[in-house]
Amino acid sequence: MKPVLDVVRETIRRYDLARSNTRVVVALSGGSDSVALAHLIGELDAAGELRAVGVAHFNHQLRNTADADERFCHSMAASLGWPILTGRDDVAARARRERRSIETAARQARYEFFTRARSHFNAEVVAVGHTRDDQAETFLLRLMRGAGPRGLAAMHPRNGAIIRPLLACRRGELRAYLEARRIAFVEDETNSDVSIPRNRVRAELVGLLERRFNPAIVDVLADEAALARDIWEWMEGAADELSARAETCSHSAKGDPDVWQLDIGALRAAPVALRRLVVWRAMVRAADGRPVSFDHVEAALRLIVDEGGPPIDAPRQRVQRVGARLVLSGRPPGAIGRPAPDSTASANFFRYPLSIPGEVQLPEAGCVVSAELVRGGVGPAALIATGSNAAVAVRSDVCKGPLSVRNRRPGDRFRPSGLRGQKKLQDFFVDRKIARQTRDAVPLVVDSGDRIVWVAGYSIDEAFRVTDPAQAVLILRLKQV
Repeated sequence: MKPVLDVVRETIRRYDLARSNTRVVVALSGGSDSVALAHLIGELDAAGELRAVGVAHFNHQLRNTADADERFCHSMAASLGWPILTGRDDVAARARRERRSIETAARQARYEFFTRARSHFNAEVVAVGHTRDDQAETFLLRLMRGAGPRGLAAMHPRNGAIIRPLLACRRGELRAYLEARRIAFVEDETNSDVSIPRNRVRAELVGLLERRFNPAIVDVLADEAALARDIWEWMEGAADELSARAETCSHSAKGDPDVWQLDIGALRAAPVALRRLVVWRAMVRAADGRPVSFDHVEAALRLIVDEGGPPIDAPRQRVQRVGARLVLSGRPPGAIGRPAPDSTASANFFRYPLSIPGEVQLPEAGCVVSAELVRGGVGPAALIATGSNAAVAVRSDVCKGPLSVRNRRPGDRFRPSGLRGQKKLQDFFVDRKIARQTRDAVPLVVDSGDRIVWVAGYSIDEAFRVTDPAQAVLILRLKQV
């Protein structure tokens, strides 16, 4: 078995946690793991492998012995000849105020203090005393909560300015290191409180697995976390590349929530795991960081393969399929209730100028609309005869230029070719059985008076119908991309 110092040295080198000129603050609670960490960092400092610049102790004010632990840390820092910075917070009160668990509030307060400590000591990193046992316990806790590769990766050797040099060390090995040198530490009496989930896993579940299934279960679980971490790091890189190709975000000038759009073609071409990750990340952003469940992501993924699927409501957003796009429309944090099922008063409006001749790409609808002027001849006549929904001929003399392509607006009306009177565009969509979630993606070619010339793919307005093939006409085409 390697000496503990060699294991720590190998971890630091393998993950490039610190170098000879790296200024390191040691997070010291007074427990065995953090005390061992401080002494091991001290040995590495003496060997010139890093620079130990001080210790940081945070008093959570949760135990009767908390003040005594703080005094112990002051004494230990003095024995090492290092300066100490202490901080404290009433974590229980903070948990109640922020409606969080004690564990979550404590971690948040502690890591905020670490940031202050790093600044105070002008240090690059803060070293914390998480061990291989902690890694195994974290893996089990997250497994039971239904985590995927990201969660099962558990604790990373480095997380920003936080480093974990003891992550390859067993807790028992560290205690043996301290006992061999007669180094004192304090015992945290709350470690025996099995009402705390981590303590229950440590005291009951890990012991059961070691006795009944595998004596080396801690190492097995820690190795599984390392494998999940490697997988997650690869997936993150691949997802970044896919997001760059598939994802766009529309920012509202009015301060409304952003609208995220994902190209369905790019998503469908990707492996399911990457597809799921990209959708999940976009949904988390649309939710402003709020948790997004497996079921919410699964419902969004179904929209990718089901063109007629209904929109879904997820945390702070509505997810719907609009043409060849998956659209995530954020809702303000204070919004109450769900948006109207067929509302067009959303951040999904688009409008683009259409030159003659020319074409315009519509990323919101996953298509291209083009316009071409033709002065009579066989082409227009043949086109009119085909009745193609993807290409139409309209009277150029009636169109008041310039043209634009937009999607629907409240109150839109037009006169479908062949009908006598005007019709609400909404009623036209219903009559044509156009799926509700795709209506916002139907392109409308309009003239300068905002009159609907063509509901692309469906019908022109009767006023623009060509009655004489010899007339100069505009050829309008719709092409899916």
